Amino acid sequence: MRTTHARSTTPALAAALTGLLALAACGTTEEDSPAGSVSTDGEAQVSITDPWVKAADEGMTAAFGTITNPGEEDVVVTAADTGVSTMMELHEMATGDSGEMVMTEKEGGIVVPAGGQAELNPGGDHLMLMDLTEPLEPGQDISITLTMEDGSRFSFDAPVRSFDGAEEEYMGDMEDMDDMEMDDSGTETDAP
Repeated sequence: MRTTHARSTTPALAAALTGLLALAACGTTEEDSPAGSVSTDGEAQVSITDPWVKAADEGMTAAFGTITNPGEEDVVVTAADTGVSTMMELHEMATGDSGEMVMTEKEGGIVVPAGGQAELNPGGDHLMLMDLTEPLEPGQDISITLTMEDGSRFSFDAPVRSFDGAEEEYMGDMEDMDDMEMDDSGTETDAP
């Protein structure tokens, strides 16, 4: 007859097992995890998935992605900034006076609803990088920081991608950006 005895676990073995479990928990793929997340005042938490920036040599371009808010209260993104442009604005596409779709600054910010998402897409809401300080080439990672209505900040990295989008005219207040539009490469040109 075979007798089995329970073995006591030594503290060193217990620590090793705990470390392995912690490492295993961190083993998510890039696709499974958001690009970044932040806690706003310890209550609402936002994250972004599939962030990206349209490649451009100069002028202006845009950043996109899906911002998620699993919290119980709406979160409002009121500003954005990055080191690769002198100015960023929150933009939306709207119908212009002559019926064409134009970019305009989004009044009131981008609302990320409680338990929901805000989509940042070409042809919709997006983050506009204006007056680029350097060319943005595919494969580069750009750091972007969002500021929320409550003053909290959320930083993430977004890869630069090639994108052949439609021409978008900017209808802003900046003197140097008036009458400018983006061509398919994301480079600004004089509007007709």
